[in-house]
Amino acid sequence: MTLVKRAYTPGRPVIVVIHGPNLNLLGTREPLIYGQTTLREIDDDLKNHGAELGVSVESYQSNHEGLLVDRIQQTRGTAAGLIVNAGGLTHTSVSLRDAIAAIEIPTVEVHLSNLYTREEFRHRSYLAPVCLGQIVGLGAIGYRLALDALARLVIDERTLSGSRPRTAHSYPIKSHIATTSKKGVARK
Repeated sequence: MTLVKRAYTPGRPVIVVIHGPNLNLLGTREPLIYGQTTLREIDDDLKNHGAELGVSVESYQSNHEGLLVDRIQQTRGTAAGLIVNAGGLTHTSVSLRDAIAAIEIPTVEVHLSNLYTREEFRHRSYLAPVCLGQIVGLGAIGYRLALDALARLVIDERTLSGSRPRTAHSYPIKSHIATTSKKGVARK
């Protein structure tokens, strides 16, 4: 079963959220790993938070790789940003990676759990190299952080240039404070 939730408001940039296999079971599936927040609660929070940020949010969930690829491709030319939690397909799907690369839309990869503290096969993401960034291990709030980042990039870009956002690879991201290789030392 696929789930599409639309919260489109005319004139607002659209951020599409893609949820992969088994995420429809959030709240009941391994709550010690994935938390007790349901997918509906995540989607409702994103829709409401998006309205506060000045963007529309559309959510889509499928357990089928081909349907996820189709939905990602449909965002080309219509969405200003993409948030993807591909679930287990993160570690296996070249097709999802290629779809994200092809659409040329700023994309943030999100995972509820910290992939890098789990089984070794989860340490590799095929999606990360074609995404603007990755948020892992922060639970449901990771989606909200991804939305905050994309909304800011999209709105800032439109304000500055009056055009569509650049591709994920063309954003000059600079942090005000970045850490050096020495632990605990910060530079500006």
